[in-house]
Amino acid sequence: MNSKKITTLFLDIGGVLLSNGWGRKEREQAIKHFKLDSGEMNERHHLTFDTYEEGKLSLNDYLKRVIFYEPREFTQEEFTAFMMAQSTPYNESIDFFKKLKKKHDLKVIAISNEGRELNTHRVNKFGLDKLFDAFISSSYVHMRKPDVDIFRMAIDISHTKPERSIYIDDRLMFVQIANSLGMNGLHYKGVKPIKKELKAFKFSS
Repeated sequence: MNSKKITTLFLDIGGVLLSNGWGRKEREQAIKHFKLDSGEMNERHHLTFDTYEEGKLSLNDYLKRVIFYEPREFTQEEFTAFMMAQSTPYNESIDFFKKLKKKHDLKVIAISNEGRELNTHRVNKFGLDKLFDAFISSSYVHMRKPDVDIFRMAIDISHTKPERSIYIDDRLMFVQIANSLGMNGLHYKGVKPIKKELKAFKFSS
């Protein structure tokens, strides 16, 4: 059992609390729905998306580069609405972490790679501001995981010693980076497994 009492919980969003905002699955749905060229769209996406997630490009400009670089039979507003509609909540997970926060009076902070417009939509639509005390989003801080500095920034902003925090993410590499900084990183594989893993920790209240 971890001997340090946990005061702060750092959570990823996509893959833990919600579906991914604009991942491979969501893009494939758009390709099918709007009858796009898969190879061309995905190549343009991979060349551009990191810049969007780092907050150095607006969603409008991302779409101009990836989709609307040539005339389309649909509007940018229609495509944006489709993008936003792909996000779905993992309600069991959201409810669990809300209860955990309340029970132990935890600080809960997001560390996520999300573009500004998608992040704002997802926070508002699914009420994530009721769970999180702060959002260390890539589009706000101009850094993306796996950059170790985004984790260091989150630690500093939270005023938490790494060993008194838990970081939960569905991507193992990011968990390993958190562990390398002295945080207690846990690989998220679902609500039931994470409940079991969290029993190994003491909390501050």
